[in-house]
Order: sequence, then structure tokens, then C-alpha cells
Amino acid sequence: MGQTLSEPVIEKHTTTGQDERFAFGVSEMQGWRLTMEDAHSAVLDLDAAQPNLSSTPSQPQNPHNRTSFFAVYDGHGGSTVAKFSGDTVHFRLRSTSEYQNQDYPAALKRAFLATDEDLRSNPDFNNDPSGCTAVAALITPDGRILVANAGDSRSVLCVNGVAKAMSEDHKPVNRIENNRIVAAGGFVEFGRVNGNLALSRAIGDFEFKQNKKLTPEEQVVTADPDILTHQITSEDEFLILACDGIWDVYSNQQVVDRVRRLIGERKSLERIAEQMIENSLAPDCEWGGVGCDNMTFMIVAILGGKTKEQWYDMICERLNRGEGHQTPSTFPDPYAQSARVPLGSGPLIGSSLNVDESVAPPPTYHLSEEANQNNQSAEAKQNSVGSLFSLAPASIIEVLSRVSQSAERSPPSNNHTSNSSPPPSSTNVSVSSSSSSATATANETSDEPDSNDSKQLTPNVTDT
Repeated sequence: MGQTLSEPVIEKHTTTGQDERFAFGVSEMQGWRLTMEDAHSAVLDLDAAQPNLSSTPSQPQNPHNRTSFFAVYDGHGGSTVAKFSGDTVHFRLRSTSEYQNQDYPAALKRAFLATDEDLRSNPDFNNDPSGCTAVAALITPDGRILVANAGDSRSVLCVNGVAKAMSEDHKPVNRIENNRIVAAGGFVEFGRVNGNLALSRAIGDFEFKQNKKLTPEEQVVTADPDILTHQITSEDEFLILACDGIWDVYSNQQVVDRVRRLIGERKSLERIAEQMIENSLAPDCEWGGVGCDNMTFMIVAILGGKTKEQWYDMICERLNRGEGHQTPSTFPDPYAQSARVPLGSGPLIGSSLNVDESVAPPPTYHLSEEANQNNQSAEAKQNSVGSLFSLAPASIIEVLSRVSQSAERSPPSNNHTSNSSPPPSSTNVSVSSSSSSATATANETSDEPDSNDSKQLTPNVTDT
């Protein structure tokens, strides 16, 4: 697990940004480790980004025509490769012919491998032993999310409260990874490449890329990424990118649940990122190193044509209606003794753990003033229309009844023949039947409670 400090460094470096399509918050913390080896990139307009000024566009551009890029790089053995990757990968991506031709999967692959080759061929890095994982999300103008991943950092998409994995961890024990490692002349021992490296794909780590007879994709450790693609829909709420310091503690769904709950409490995106790494930090390093790593957490809000305030309202309304995955009311402490599981068996509080998360009643998440006014206006219109319909059957009954009574009082016509219409009594039967049915309907409508008249509850927050 590496050496650790006697006390964690809890100072956080946090940034945020937004345009008309996305808003993001990202925070990183050194924690118990001797140094900070993580890096990240968040570029809302990739085509206009400038080196060292990634958030400054060179010229105004329609935000709906922009390509955005978000990435997390988890370093090991030093910070050199992670920092270089954080400064380089997105510019490498933009410069490829594949990117210009909108072949985005090929462009992402080439960007990862080209960054790796840049490091290898640079004499300044000849003796640097470090490497880094890389998980990067490219979001195109036509609403595609492409996630490229090499290593065990991870990306997860929230789809109406349900966690959708957008990457797969590359571990040496994985069959495909193990086969490549062995074919390249390496071995797996204690779940590590050559008994050393705990992941099987990375940028850097050139001691595992020495076989000159093999392509970069065939090396013991490769920077070749897996790529998953998703088309954005109205169900999609936010995208998470984070290093394994988070995923060692929480499962995908647990991260989504906690983030969604904090959105319901209207926490800012940057504060959500900070709180997630605070909650992931272990109180000590006596349990196999879980929660003792560097930590980086990024949340990207998918605004979908809404303002950020409207986006918060949308998720609050979904939470209040119980749409999609049922977000728990309370969350267990991941470092409670009862929640601890042996290192290597999954998240510290994995989804298989029997924890009661339904003790407290579900909270009500409060909407913005604008959303409340809109809902009240819609409710008033609905009630007004409902009142008209509830009166309609009685009015119809009264008219039909008067017609019936008038018919009963009218004397028979002298011109009545056997071919005349049926006597009024048959009409009375029909009206009576309709009258009973209509009256019952009117009574049922008037007795039905207003479904919008919900009791306001104060959220029971146990997450710290």
C-alpha cells in the first residue's frame, strides 16, 4: 500500500466551472500518502483550449457545438507521469487526424498511446519509474459520452439514480489481462504484475514495456485504453470520474446514491466532491490501507438544456417522486467496525453487505422558488379543470332529468301510430342508469385526496 504519514494531509484543492451544457466540480486531497500523485483535467471547450490555459477559450463558440473533456490520472511511484498526462492527453487528442475526422474512439486510443510514447522518448523521463492510470470522458457535440480507461480509476454515469459503469478496472487477475501479461513474458503473483504492480494498464511504468518485439498494445503493461460509448438522454443526470481511493471504499451505486442525496440537499458540485473524499478518508491506516490513498473526485452535471438551478430541481423532483433507483434515506459509516471487510474482497461497504439503510423516513428535497411557483401554478390549473369536470356530470343529470319530467307531463300525440318512437319510460331507464353511474363518479372524484398535498419533512442526514 506504500508508506503513509502519521497524520493525513486534509487540505483540498477544489475547482469548478460550467457552460450551457455541463457544470463540474472536482476536488483532490493528499490524505495519508507521503506525496500527492494525482492529476486531473476539466476542459469545457476542447477545440478552443490553450496550453496552460485549458479553461480559457481562444474565441467565442456556440456551446452546443463544443467538445468537452474530463479526466482523472492516478499516479504511482511518483507524480511525474500523472502531471505530464494531465497537461498533455487532451491536446494530443485534439491534434490527431482521427479527432479531426470525428473518429473519436480511434482518437482517444491514439492520444493515450502517443502520450505514453512522448514520455518514453523524452530524455528528461528516462530514469523516472512512475506511471499513472487514466480515465477520460470525451463528450461530443452530438451528445455522445466516450470514456477511455487504462487502469483502475473509474467512471460511472447516473441514469435516473441507477449507476451505469462507464469503465472496467484493469487488474492482473482478469483473464484477458493475465493472458496478455503472460504472453509478453511477465507473470502474476499475489494479484500483481511480476509481483509488483497492482494494475495491468497504465501510462508510463516503462520497466514493464521492454519487449521490443511487441507492439505497445501487447506489452506486459499497456497504455491501450478500453472505450465505452453512451448516447446522452433525458434520463442521464451526472457523470463521475474518480481514482481508486474512492472505489476501494464505495461501490458504484453507493457513490451515485450519496451524490444524488447531496444534490437533493442542494450542495454545490465542488462541495459534493469535497464531501465525497472527506467521507472516503480512513480514520487510520490499520485496515490494509483502504481509505489511505490520494483521492480525486469529479462530478459532471449533464444540464440537458436546463440552467443549473433547474437541473437541481429536476433531481429533487425525481427524488421526491421516488423515480428510478430508490436513494436510501440514511447511509452507514464506511469505517464502522461492522462495515469492514477484508482487503481485496471489494468495496469497504459493498452492495452485498447487510446494512439497514431504511430506518429513517425518506426526506423531502426542497425545490427552488421558481420551481415551487411553477408547480403551484400547474396544480391550480389542474384543480380548476378538475372542478369543472366534477360539476359536469351533475349538470348533465339535471338537464336530462328535466327533459324526462317534461316528457312525462306531455299528453300523447293524436297522430301517434304503431311506427312511433318508444314511450318515454325506456328513456327513463337509460337516464336512471346513467344517473347512478355519473353520481358515483362525481362522489369518488370529490372524495379523492390531493396527491400534491405532501407533508414536508426535514432530511435526516447522517452522512458526514
